[in-house]
Amino acid sequence: MYVGKQKNAVEINFMDSARFQSFTYQAEEDMGKEVDGKLTLVAGSIYPANDATAKGIVINDVDLSHGPQPVGVIVEGYIIKERLPETPTPEAIAAMKEIKFRTVTP
Repeated sequence: MYVGKQKNAVEINFMDSARFQSFTYQAEEDMGKEVDGKLTLVAGSIYPANDATAKGIVINDVDLSHGPQPVGVIVEGYIIKERLPETPTPEAIAAMKEIKFRTVTP
């Protein structure tokens, strides 16, 4: 019998559809923030910044504790804006032309 430590993950789904297009970019250490003792680029973050330079939405958490890492970035798809860790600025929304932002319906 295997006995091990159980770890539960708590993630909020910000995708509004299973259909999306993502590309791989490089995440730099200055993009991350401290989460549970690790430097992490959190899923749902605007890549590379929440401004007119925005290219897309980070699809998974990325550990940047050991330097720059590849990161999947959604460049086309349907996203629930209210579930993102930060609200996209109007400039970021305009820059991400192929991402459609939707609201949560009750």
